[in-house]
Amino acid sequence: MDRFDADILQALQQNSRLTAEAVSQEVGLSPDACRKRMARLRASGIIEAEIALLDPTRIGRGLLLIVEVSLHRERKADLDYFKARMQKAPEVMQCYYVTGNADFILIVSARDMADYEAFTAEYFLEEENVLRFRTSAVMNRVKTGFAMPVDADS
Repeated sequence: MDRFDADILQALQQNSRLTAEAVSQEVGLSPDACRKRMARLRASGIIEAEIALLDPTRIGRGLLLIVEVSLHRERKADLDYFKARMQKAPEVMQCYYVTGNADFILIVSARDMADYEAFTAEYFLEEENVLRFRTSAVMNRVKTGFAMPVDADS
């Protein structure tokens, strides 16, 4: 990855809807060169997905929660089962298998606390392999997104 690829990725992380023409203005390449590079970055999997970030309050899901989940057993089958359940749960925005005090960290959206209580009943309380979970309610979304620094190969 060279400086141009890194600059293209930085621009697309801020606005994935930018056209090759707009990107070319930011990175100093022709629109055709940007179009080819953008297609290569997408095809190679460096760009995994292009998503829309929604305002949770405007779609009636204003309660965001960060949940630490610990399992009784961490056998591969148990982990795979939990991961599959979290992938299918529409309330789970993000799920990370982590080291430390918990096995998983989840970002969950809910309409209200009763909605979250129903989620916990279905996915945690009724699951015999869930040892415990700890929830923190988000008071303010200070920063959201998936953008990360991109450096050109040296």
